[in-house]
Amino acid sequence: MRAVVIRAFGGPEVLAVERVPRPAIGLGHTLIKVARAGVNFFDTERRAAGWTAAHLPEILGTEIAGARVSDGRRVVGLTDGGVGGYAEYARVADEFAVPIPDDVPDTAALGVLIQGLTAWHTLRTAAGLRRDESVVITAAAGGVGSLAIQLAKRRGAGRVIALASTEKKRRAALALGADAAVDSALPGLTERVIAANDGSRVDLVLESVAGPILDALLRTLATGGRLVAYGQASGASNLVSVDTLMDYSIGILGFHLTPFLTDRAATRVVITELLAALAGRRLTVAEGPSFPIASAADAHRLVGSGQTSGKVTLLADEAGWAGRH
Repeated sequence: MRAVVIRAFGGPEVLAVERVPRPAIGLGHTLIKVARAGVNFFDTERRAAGWTAAHLPEILGTEIAGARVSDGRRVVGLTDGGVGGYAEYARVADEFAVPIPDDVPDTAALGVLIQGLTAWHTLRTAAGLRRDESVVITAAAGGVGSLAIQLAKRRGAGRVIALASTEKKRRAALALGADAAVDSALPGLTERVIAANDGSRVDLVLESVAGPILDALLRTLATGGRLVAYGQASGASNLVSVDTLMDYSIGILGFHLTPFLTDRAATRVVITELLAALAGRRLTVAEGPSFPIASAADAHRLVGSGQTSGKVTLLADEAGWAGRH
């Protein structure tokens, strides 16, 4: 089969189409003929630096949509071990091959996997969002942010405040249900967020940027407020004083999705719930650019730039392998 393989860590140019064997399928696993693969920011990080050289050669890609080989059923899935999706065929655990409702497109279905699961868990598992609490969401026009806006409103949040870097992105966040949209630029971010919450400090912040923005948003928290840190798009880290947390009775929680995926049955339930919400028009995935899978390097360049909005995907039909839409 054809696959996009990396044999050395580096820039997008290390992504190359090669012929490789189909994945072997054993008990508890399903083989999927890939129609589309999702692209995530951590794909670009893994390509650039990897986790260990022992992974090479490697086929990236955690999310796929396609046809289950055993019966032709259209499914969305998380690949086995979080790799192997940039290929004609990919292996997934049985629990992670979830049927796609007939009226949900592949591109939207892919959006509820890593990004949808992250939005769901940050609000419910990590933050424990309660009814009428105010919520601030960074990168609100992105894949996770756009879903978090909608899921927060569905769960009964009070005022939802979206942060985004451009007027176009802020308008998109408002269209998804945010009550206010604020320029994410520094300085003055703390004051703008509090003003957007009618002069009151906020209960919850979902933060994916890190660095000075995180520091500014910590200062927006009300007594008992929580900040959930689930990303470092800026590449920065933060040092937070325990005195600050104690003095203002606020908290920071870190969140990483991978440990929660070990409970496959629970993960399948959430994916099924999110797909049903898509089918029922109760949830919208912001669909981003689509690239032929043979042009995966171009997709990585765009995602790595941080300038994307919505879900970026790779088209894996014959035209996609030829580098054409």
